[in-house]
Amino acid sequence: MSIADIKKNADAKMAKSIEAFKNELQKIRTGRAHPGILDQVQVEYYGSMLPISQVANVSLIDARTISVQPWEKGMGAKIEKAIRESDLGLNPSSLGDLIRVPLPALTEERRKELTKVVRNAGEDARVAVRNLRRDANDQAKKLLKDKLISEDDERRSNDDIQKLTDRTIAEIDKLVQAKEAEVMAV
Repeated sequence: MSIADIKKNADAKMAKSIEAFKNELQKIRTGRAHPGILDQVQVEYYGSMLPISQVANVSLIDARTISVQPWEKGMGAKIEKAIRESDLGLNPSSLGDLIRVPLPALTEERRKELTKVVRNAGEDARVAVRNLRRDANDQAKKLLKDKLISEDDERRSNDDIQKLTDRTIAEIDKLVQAKEAEVMAV
């Protein structure tokens, strides 16, 4: 393994960390509805737990209402129960085989709680990136110890990895600020 491989590997893993963080942010609900909110809700389907998106069509009716159309007749009650029992605080109502999920407006207190959740998720993402930096630096140290690179090469590699880490953490901070602004917007 060369220094270039270490940098490329660290860059790829940091990019994956940012993608995972973006997915985490999508799960945090704001005042507007989007179908991704229900992604983490699991429904019992013939003995196994599946996400709602695998047993029903999830779409938007308007800015504050999600519609869930089960693919099978008997699944409506199970889906409705799963949404109600999830920790999302949603109260679905059925109209025949269509389930409407209205999103209540967020209170100021709930918005502040959600910004704390966003900050914690951001800190978790930063910790993951720092761990990747440490791993990359350890790999460079091992190459130095095995006398495959010089001390100057190791120092340069550590500097490059630090720059990559700083860039990634700055991107995470931007995402956190944007999501906080989105959550606090009334």
